[in-house]
Amino acid sequence: VQLQASGGGLVQAGGSLRLSCASSGSISSINIMGWYRQAPGKQRELVATTTTYGTTRYADSVKGRFTIYRDNAKNAVYLQMDSLKPEDTAVYYCNGRKFAMGSRNDYWGQGTLVTVSS
Repeated sequence: VQLQASGGGLVQAGGSLRLSCASSGSISSINIMGWYRQAPGKQRELVATTTTYGTTRYADSVKGRFTIYRDNAKNAVYLQMDSLKPEDTAVYYCNGRKFAMGSRNDYWGQGTLVTVSS
């Protein structure tokens, strides 16, 4: 599985962006799809995840502003980002995590840069 993230760009504070993550293969068997981000000088952090059951999880810093959703038919996962803040500036990475036979496989996209100006 290869993941391709897109949709980043420059936006003013208060604006919106939608990130897309397209998979080269089926994501229906990937247990958890998610978005992480890494700001300059900081560690990569979880932004949001969604499971095959539709359960979602968000970082406290984005709750109420970001929405993650997956489309298994299109083999894609999206991150709708509203009310963006300068502190949301980071490279955003798409992640897929699959559990099978007692092991865990992680798939990462190449990252897409989001810059929020004040």
